[in-house]
Amino acid sequence: MLWRRSRARADARARHAAQRTADYVDARLPLSEGGGLLRKAFPDHWSFLLGEIALYSFVVLLLTGVWLTLFFHPSMTEVVYHGSFVPLDGTRMSSAYESTLDISFDVRGGLLLRQLHHWAALVFLSAIGLHLLRIFFTGAFRRPREVNWLIGVTLFMLALAEGFAGYSLPDDLLSGTGLRIAQGIMLSIPVVGTYVSMFAFGGEFPGEELIPRLYALHILLLPGLLLALITVHLILVFYLKHTHWSGRGRTNRNAVGKPMFPQFTAASGGLSLMVFGLLTLLSGIAQINPIWAYGPYRADIVSTGSQPDWYVGFLEGSLRLVPPWETVVAGHTVMWNVLLPAVVLPGVLFAVLYAYPFVERWATGDREEHHLCDRPRDKPVRTGLGVAALSCYAVLLAAGGNDIIAHAFEISVNALTWVFRIAFVLLPLLAFMVTKRVCVALQEADQERLTKGEETGEVRQTIAGGYEESHEPLDEEQRYVLRSYGYRVEEERASSADELER
Repeated sequence: MLWRRSRARADARARHAAQRTADYVDARLPLSEGGGLLRKAFPDHWSFLLGEIALYSFVVLLLTGVWLTLFFHPSMTEVVYHGSFVPLDGTRMSSAYESTLDISFDVRGGLLLRQLHHWAALVFLSAIGLHLLRIFFTGAFRRPREVNWLIGVTLFMLALAEGFAGYSLPDDLLSGTGLRIAQGIMLSIPVVGTYVSMFAFGGEFPGEELIPRLYALHILLLPGLLLALITVHLILVFYLKHTHWSGRGRTNRNAVGKPMFPQFTAASGGLSLMVFGLLTLLSGIAQINPIWAYGPYRADIVSTGSQPDWYVGFLEGSLRLVPPWETVVAGHTVMWNVLLPAVVLPGVLFAVLYAYPFVERWATGDREEHHLCDRPRDKPVRTGLGVAALSCYAVLLAAGGNDIIAHAFEISVNALTWVFRIAFVLLPLLAFMVTKRVCVALQEADQERLTKGEETGEVRQTIAGGYEESHEPLDEEQRYVLRSYGYRVEEERASSADELER
């Protein structure tokens, strides 16, 4: 009895202390106002996890990046290596390359953390790209989310620059080859190209200033911009309710899904641990960017069969496909074979991405708010354009390795280059037409399912001696979903025709 009274008094004191703490915090911070956010609905479809994978990969990048800055020396000062990697003993190299070797072989856990950083960067960019594709194909960029689409495209562009800057820091032969290509791209800019190159490299290539400048961009400016835009992006996600797939009880006026706390928080926390664990496992068993195999950068050597990371591979391919076009104007040589694929093409790509939501709104005249996701089949033109763009990217990415492909299959590099040039023109057109026709066919199949029902696989013989397929009606949920995508009129028309026949 006495024990129960003591326990009751302790519980009362704990509740009183918790109440006082909550009142104290609420008087200074918006605690009570934020309570509603804990019940915010988040969709539970797997496709919405792509953005979270990008977020958790970015967290891994920040943590590993902070650790790597403690050991990396961003200097082009020439030194003689006498570290643990014996094959390079006595080799002259930059301090940046030497410190990267020390991280890989002399710092405990250094190679694991370095590879974890690199793998996280690849997953981060991949997740952003897939997230943008999901938003594009489902129409989640439409009103009122145009600003968030613009932020997402900017995040992708900054992530590309951040990845390239980090990739170039070790000053190995592979990254140095990439920097040499970057310098050629700068020089291709008419009139100001030479000045841009001299400013970036601090003089003639390779210069002494580029690595310190890339380091400042990589650890300060670009991560700061990414962190700021991710924060704004998440705030807008909270402010604008999520899109969701059509279903019973889901409309353009509500948000249906798991509450943020505790269901979504628990699921998202589990996903974060899975991302951390899988990235660590991948870093431990899958080698990536072995800079010791490439050696230090030398301006008179080019690494054979060099391939960049996938996110800039399309630029490599575009450079290899354009013929050697040059024009001399007023004493200035315009290198179209570099300017078009490496400057104009990326500019056009991001201009189209930025403008697309507004172009589609103008072309369709649709100015309504949309909170339901489109099925790609129900927007054949948009889906066709997306698939055509992906086919362009696939051709350019494959063309970036035309020498590797030609060597592996023992075919002519020149013939393969012409194959890729023709494919770059014809494949997108073919992909658009085929995709559009497939979307229309899938729409017709949905209309037939709604009108006649689902096929059972049984075939029956009629009294007249013919054969007919057996169908069973769709369940109410499936009928509701199909009707919500615009099939109601056709179904009612078919029902009216059946009644007239009777």
